[in-house]
Amino acid sequence: MRRFHLAHFVVSAVLCVVAAAALAGCGLVKTDPKGDPKAEAPPPLQVEQVGDPNIVKVDHPEQFQVATAAAYNATSELNVTGVVNPDISRNVPVISLASGRVVEVRARLGDTVTKGQLLMRVQSTDISGAFSEYRQAVADETLTRAQLARAKTLIEAGALAQKDYEVAVDANEKAKVAVETAAEHLRVLGADKDHPSAIIDIFAPVSGVITDQQVTASSGVQSLASTNPFTISDLSQVWIVCDVYENDLKNVRVNETANVKLNAYPDRVLTGRISNIGPILDPAIRTAKVRLEIANPGIMRVGMFATATFHGMDKQLRATIPATAILHLHDRDWIYTPTGTNTFRRVEVTSGKMVPPNMQEVISGVMPGDRVVQNALVLQNTAEE
Repeated sequence: MRRFHLAHFVVSAVLCVVAAAALAGCGLVKTDPKGDPKAEAPPPLQVEQVGDPNIVKVDHPEQFQVATAAAYNATSELNVTGVVNPDISRNVPVISLASGRVVEVRARLGDTVTKGQLLMRVQSTDISGAFSEYRQAVADETLTRAQLARAKTLIEAGALAQKDYEVAVDANEKAKVAVETAAEHLRVLGADKDHPSAIIDIFAPVSGVITDQQVTASSGVQSLASTNPFTISDLSQVWIVCDVYENDLKNVRVNETANVKLNAYPDRVLTGRISNIGPILDPAIRTAKVRLEIANPGIMRVGMFATATFHGMDKQLRATIPATAILHLHDRDWIYTPTGTNTFRRVEVTSGKMVPPNMQEVISGVMPGDRVVQNALVLQNTAEE
């Protein structure tokens, strides 16, 4: 009986092992993935072939004319920024030698005035005192003149000593000097001796534009001790003051000319002469002040920004191509060059200045003799269709 049960147990165990093996072969029993290293590996990379976006293929390349880049001897250029300033030698201060209170102002900052134009009126005690001295001097001279005439009559009659006559002559001469001095004092102060008044008129000494004003009505002036009431500038000639870096000073020479463009009038090119290169560098930014003298055609105003172009002595060989051959795209300049039977390559270039007629300088990206598509925009539009 025991043998029968033991044999039955062994047969059952064998059947279980066989069933488990069969299920594993059919995929119904899951195995532990930790034991398989391939299950832990990342999936293989998928590589996709993408075409060059700068290559353009067209069906009819003969429709696009091709031009050859020409050689151009360009001089080195230096572009710097500057500011319009008045010519200091043409700044004339308007002063009042008489101290007092301003009772009237006839001109304002920015006005264009002519020589002899009334600018302001000042009530001054200096003028009152000068007129008083002048009238006293005139009265003394009148008295001494009368005394001299009487002394002359007496000495001719023998009734006056010679020394007394000489005293009368001397007194009259001193009185004349006092009158002349008092009159000159009035003239220096700007007053008219024949028109006594405590108010003095201040006139423009030259013609020009009032570029500075330091007085208003009812303000006071303190003769030469105070700031100038007005400053008149002759703006027919102005300065362009530029900052040039230390490493670029080799391209700037005194008495040479430079092209000037105003930010307000970018299409107009003016010519200025380099009159001075500052002897002292700014220690913070390492620049020197370069001064250009330029005739004002009437459009330049003090404080305007300008761009000055200095031309160096060195020559550089560069290429020129038709202006239409350059494509401005995404803030960059491009050209197309033929590379095959039906293909063109787009190449980035650095463009320069315009060269008459309708040519443009290329600083980099194209060499003299290279072939380029004459109208890059047409080719670009055709490629995008």
